[in-house]
Amino acid sequence: MTTVTTATTVTEPEVLRDALGLLKDREQVAERLLDSSAKHSFDPDTELDWDAPLEEGKWFWPPELVSLYDTPMWKKMSEEQRMELSRHEAASLASLGIWFEIILMQLLVRHIYDKSVTSAHVRYALTEIADECRHSKMFARMIQKGGAPSYPVSRLNHNLARILKTVSTTPGSFACTLLGEEILDWMQRLTFPDERVQTIVRGVTRIHVVEEARHVRYAREELRRQMVTAPRWEQELTRVSCGEAARVFSIAFVNPQVYTNVGLDRREAVAQVKASGHRREVMQSGAGRLTDFLDDIGVLRGVGRKLWKSSGLLA
Repeated sequence: MTTVTTATTVTEPEVLRDALGLLKDREQVAERLLDSSAKHSFDPDTELDWDAPLEEGKWFWPPELVSLYDTPMWKKMSEEQRMELSRHEAASLASLGIWFEIILMQLLVRHIYDKSVTSAHVRYALTEIADECRHSKMFARMIQKGGAPSYPVSRLNHNLARILKTVSTTPGSFACTLLGEEILDWMQRLTFPDERVQTIVRGVTRIHVVEEARHVRYAREELRRQMVTAPRWEQELTRVSCGEAARVFSIAFVNPQVYTNVGLDRREAVAQVKASGHRREVMQSGAGRLTDFLDDIGVLRGVGRKLWKSSGLLA
């Protein structure tokens, strides 16, 4: 006797229902984040000693995280020049952070525009916007304290961000949010306990790490929800836009003008950073938790995955 096995067909609504069952309640997540915000929020203007003098012989960024670290050019630089490069790179990263957070604030406002103003989800988004306002002012003050110039992104990237702010889908917005937050967060977690680094920089990064942890949680939960509930075209667009954002972010991460400003050959410095195995490992380590998450929820597929690989952030 031949046994015939009938395959069970799982319909799309059933898959969607199962996936939704894994999502955490949006309001409960927001309530917990609001509680955490009430307990662990900081005012950088009063929390940090901005009047204290800078310390002799201390870095502005851990040397291992400076872009040229362990390159042939780095090995020829004096310790003083290396520290000077760290000062300018800290200012460059703070400038990038301000640019990014201004974009994020606008994306968050768009996200909540049509939602219930009395929901915990919206109240937390407004709380996060207030956090980002303080962070942007804090980064600007750190740049001024260090004495290096601010480093705006290129005109092209500045204007590309105008388009992003206007046309980005909700899942695309949260994917880009995580891209900007998680790599810098990984670096800052190495910075604030490092006693080789200036006290004011350590204080800034400590505040940012504590408050940014909530922002990452909010964005992750919402992106996971969106990748389940969004229509297929929006999921595909998110994969491509996130991959393109990763490519742009990796290029804009350190403004190459920093090399000129510390007396280095800019073209040669950029080439050595691109060729640096250490730098590639640092950037991929910084993106590791994020890429694992994006892969888990289905963002790193198709063209999007190829763009992430071309960015150098995905091994």
